[in-house]
Amino acid sequence: MKEKNAFHVNGYLGLLVAIAGALLGCWLVYHGYRSRQTGIIIFGAIVLVVVTIFSTSLTIIQPNEAKALTFFGNYIGTIRDSGLFMTVPFTDKQEVSLRVANFNSQILKVNDSKGNPVEIAAVIVYKVVDTAKALFAVDDYEQFVQIQSESAIRHVASEYPYDTFEDEKALTLRSNPTEVSDKLTAELQDRLNVAGVKIIETRLTHLAYATEIASAMLQKQQSAAILSARKIIVEGAVSITEDAIDRLAKEAHLNLTDEQRLQIINNIMVAIISERGTQPVINTGTQQ
Repeated sequence: MKEKNAFHVNGYLGLLVAIAGALLGCWLVYHGYRSRQTGIIIFGAIVLVVVTIFSTSLTIIQPNEAKALTFFGNYIGTIRDSGLFMTVPFTDKQEVSLRVANFNSQILKVNDSKGNPVEIAAVIVYKVVDTAKALFAVDDYEQFVQIQSESAIRHVASEYPYDTFEDEKALTLRSNPTEVSDKLTAELQDRLNVAGVKIIETRLTHLAYATEIASAMLQKQQSAAILSARKIIVEGAVSITEDAIDRLAKEAHLNLTDEQRLQIINNIMVAIISERGTQPVINTGTQQ
């Protein structure tokens, strides 16, 4: 089932012909009745019947709307042009909106790739591009979009962790919303091709840990952040200490013993790593 163009002509011209035919038929019936001529009455009645039949083919198409035509159960085509048209008589004309629509999913509870329950929701922006598939390939294309959207959101959310501090390059739901949305768009488009629907955009609108583990995961995030920060501080302290000892040895020409080097390293490391400010102690020399 694929969309095709239906036969249609200018409806204004057809409307004028129909009005003229109706007037002609009424005049013939009236003239035949007055003149007692049965043949003219029958001909006028036939004209009125033909005009009535062709009047059923008149249809109005609104902007950004299409009408799919079926003739006694057979799909014969779709009219996408807006205006008044005359088409095949006795056709059933089903309206299909071509406007851009959006669907805001409910907040879904899903387990991420690490098994942690998270709450997630997304907005899906779409439009119908094939009216035949939208009407005849699925039962209700709007409901089909909703069900397939929620199914795709669950599947995509289960492929990524909510967050991770172990691998900064890994894709996560929290840190990479654009990549996750692109993945959701691609998967959802594959699911909705059968319904003649094009996905324009998807965006995550809600993302959070489930309430039952939110506090525990917050502590975990805080602990991971503290460990990560400590690691950076220690690496910086080691680099500063090494640089200080090397400069003392080269520029001040100090020959430090191992014990003195350890003492300097200890003092600098404590001063840098300590959360509270260190109090300096001034050495005034050795008492005689």
